[in-house]
Amino acid sequence: MNLHNVEQARFNMIEQQVRPWDVADAVVLQLLSDVKREDFVPSNYKAMAFADMAIPLPGQQVMLAPRLQARLLQDAAVQPTDKVLEIGTGSGFTTALLAHQAQRVISLEINPELADLARANLQRANIQNAEVRCTDGAQGAAAEAPFDVILLGGSVAEVPQTLLAQLKVGGRLVAIVGNEPIMHATVITRTSDTNFKSSEKWDDNAPRLLNFPQPSSFKF
Repeated sequence: MNLHNVEQARFNMIEQQVRPWDVADAVVLQLLSDVKREDFVPSNYKAMAFADMAIPLPGQQVMLAPRLQARLLQDAAVQPTDKVLEIGTGSGFTTALLAHQAQRVISLEINPELADLARANLQRANIQNAEVRCTDGAQGAAAEAPFDVILLGGSVAEVPQTLLAQLKVGGRLVAIVGNEPIMHATVITRTSDTNFKSSEKWDDNAPRLLNFPQPSSFKF
């Protein structure tokens, strides 16, 4: 793909996939234009970098479709002073987008091969304020808490208390929650030491994050 084609494909991705999906945040749209998505895609899938699809990554993981990444980012509403925890680094593309918006990003990736890949990608993209740790993200990073934003890069059956406890008051957790066929993108805001407010934003499916607890009982 020559440079002109790449830029055209990037423009089409933003205008035809992302914007029609209710992503109107100028900062998010500009980031998708500036941060080179193709540099975060495994080399054998470069041609699909801008397609409206999940892209396979090592360890049976995937890179979410661009519109999902954009919408989660818009819901997270990251501010320049925010400290962000990302769970599920993948190839590091969402990490890079977050790093451009936040003061600091800590990203947790359970798969060592992916953690190395993401680190290399972020280094190449000259991102200085994001750190990838190879660890089980289901536990969060209590030593670094509290966080302004916690963003989950895959779906969970329910959000564990462990993570909610790591939010600052006024902080928010963004995740795709529920079970197939319909999962809900959910923003949970910590309104006080003991209270949380949850709102469902939109519906879509995403692959599961590893090691998160499955709910023990059905809720009717």
